[in-house]
Amino acid sequence: MKVGILGTGDVGKAIAKGFEGIGYDVMIGSRDAKSDKVLAAIKEVGAKASAGTFSEAAKFGDIIAICTLGAATENAITLAGTDNFSGKVVIDVTNPLDFSKGMPPGLTVGHTDSAGEQIQRLLPKAHVVKALNIVGNPDMINPDFPDGPPDMFICGNDGDAKKKVIEILNGFGWSSVIDIGGIEGSRVLEPMTILWVLYGVKTGGWRHAFKMIKKS
Repeated sequence: MKVGILGTGDVGKAIAKGFEGIGYDVMIGSRDAKSDKVLAAIKEVGAKASAGTFSEAAKFGDIIAICTLGAATENAITLAGTDNFSGKVVIDVTNPLDFSKGMPPGLTVGHTDSAGEQIQRLLPKAHVVKALNIVGNPDMINPDFPDGPPDMFICGNDGDAKKKVIEILNGFGWSSVIDIGGIEGSRVLEPMTILWVLYGVKTGGWRHAFKMIKKS
């Protein structure tokens, strides 16, 4: 299996390492496939990683992970070519955070819409699943916390796509994945990141995650 990663930052590298670790061939896409940043990223990820443009990475992947900054996402999708996403599972790891007015951050879109829904509208022939946006990149793969395993929440419109993403997340070390429904659930998951950020600012630590406590 092959995965295309859109984004060369810390999140893109973390997700790429996760896929490489479970046996996927990985192509990391950027605007310039020969940039020092993308070449350093593939070296860091491992032997099964290669570099390409956004378009090449989207074409390459059986699965595509969008790991761009929120403000850059629409442009990255345009450069990747919307037809290259057709029929594919698309994992949306983005957050539409707005730090322009300082802390706490706001959202560039929220409450009655979400980045996840916008991406699904941009890619009507793809199966978008929101996942991995509510935790820091060091803990996206093999999360290990003293208080036990955290939960990952996902949402999306296609049941088979969500099953595939759950399988991937289990491979990444997430033993508990909670499906909260359609892609409109992104309206809740994206603001959860603000809570994650605020706790990090208050405590000065960034290694925390969420857990839902249940009674049978």
